[in-house]
Amino acid sequence: MLHKDVFCIRVRKLRKARGEQQKDLADAIGATQATVSDIENGRRATSFDKLAAICQHYNVSADYLLGLIDEPRPLV
Repeated sequence: MLHKDVFCIRVRKLRKARGEQQKDLADAIGATQATVSDIENGRRATSFDKLAAICQHYNVSADYLLGLIDEPRPLV
């Protein structure tokens, strides 16, 4: 089942595992630090473009970020 909280938690977890600040992720996906903060705290949804950019940046599938699978499969 899809939960917005899973997406928020996984984006934050991936960012922190890489030692990045919110500003680093924002720069990588063409957003502001405030947008990344809102995404991580569940205050804002993201566009398909930003979702794809996050997947590419962290080399994980959208299925993982969206909570459809539990293992972060790399993009093919």
